[in-house]
Amino acid sequence: MRTSSANTNRIVRALIASLVFLMTLTFVYFTPLVFSQGQRRRSASGPAVPKKYSEFPHNAKAHQLVCATCHKFPSPNWNKVRSGSAAFPDITEYPQHESCIGCHRQQFFRGTPPVVCSICHTNPGPRDSSRHPFPNPREIFDTSKKGKQPSYSSDFAIGFPHDKHIEIVAASGAQLSPFRNVNFRTRLAGEESCKVCHANLFPQGESPDEFITPPPASIGDAFWLKKGTFKSVPTGHTTCFTCHSQESGMLPAPTDCNSCHKLKPEMPAADFDSKIAVQMGVEQRVILDAWRRRDSSGKFRHEFTAHNDLSCDTCHTVGTINTLDPKTKRVSVTSCSICHVTATVDDGGAMNFEVQARKTDTKFQCTKCHVVFGSRPIPQSHIQAIIEAGGKP
Repeated sequence: MRTSSANTNRIVRALIASLVFLMTLTFVYFTPLVFSQGQRRRSASGPAVPKKYSEFPHNAKAHQLVCATCHKFPSPNWNKVRSGSAAFPDITEYPQHESCIGCHRQQFFRGTPPVVCSICHTNPGPRDSSRHPFPNPREIFDTSKKGKQPSYSSDFAIGFPHDKHIEIVAASGAQLSPFRNVNFRTRLAGEESCKVCHANLFPQGESPDEFITPPPASIGDAFWLKKGTFKSVPTGHTTCFTCHSQESGMLPAPTDCNSCHKLKPEMPAADFDSKIAVQMGVEQRVILDAWRRRDSSGKFRHEFTAHNDLSCDTCHTVGTINTLDPKTKRVSVTSCSICHVTATVDDGGAMNFEVQARKTDTKFQCTKCHVVFGSRPIPQSHIQAIIEAGGKP
């Protein structure tokens, strides 16, 4: 009996030892694997998510209120952010505390300082009530610390019906006055309308400096952003309120924010690389905003002589542009084919050369027109443009 009991004990001890060994082996083998997978998941998640309540997303369901719920027209400082004859009643300041505390009372007293206060205040605290500049006027906000943050982006896009303004804006011109008499009798060229709101942005003009920022000495033929690449767009209410003022009574009125300001739709991929912009030292937000909207050619320069002499409707179908629909603003490659596509490479077509180079070398990147799109597969629209010019696919 003793021998049988001893054998049983040895078997039990052996089983326990085997179990402990297997558990140890499992721990040693799988723990690094799980840890590394966790690290990969964390690194793949991208940059850190902003702290909760450090931003005010207008697209949040609870925030989709009537604008006047929080924003009061006009702001108390409307005649201080602009001076003299340039000043006009406008919303130029963040909402007051009563607009926030109804929903965010708890956040007002949580944290030192409360995170929610950093949305508007530069140094939240009872002894400092200073605020960030409001995003309007842009010329002040863009130079502020908050305005220079690369991550900052407005929640809104502007709905502007070009078809309704082509003749009216051309008649009114760019001069400012509280009221305009609109004359529908004379049909003026659409080109005159475009120039009221759009001009070459940071143009070179007669200056010998053609680049936005000084390029390295070894730049050679490499790409560096040039002046006059983009066109300006109105960044505030100054041009709009020329007609849509309190005095004129023309609708939409200055208080009808939602008539023009719409939550930004999903934007298409752009021929833009933020790392390249940083490398070039491009800090002007109006340039970065324009570049981020370039969903065709990221290098197209409006001020280039051959481009500057063209009328806007050579490339843009102005009458059908819906600023809330990116598809209607996109420039088709057929606009480029007029000058840059030929029947053969020998005829000098820039697109022909790059398409042929890609066929010869699959790693070739098309850099004549593109910043990042040049590494992608050649679009069928480009092949079709060459075919229509008499070339072979």
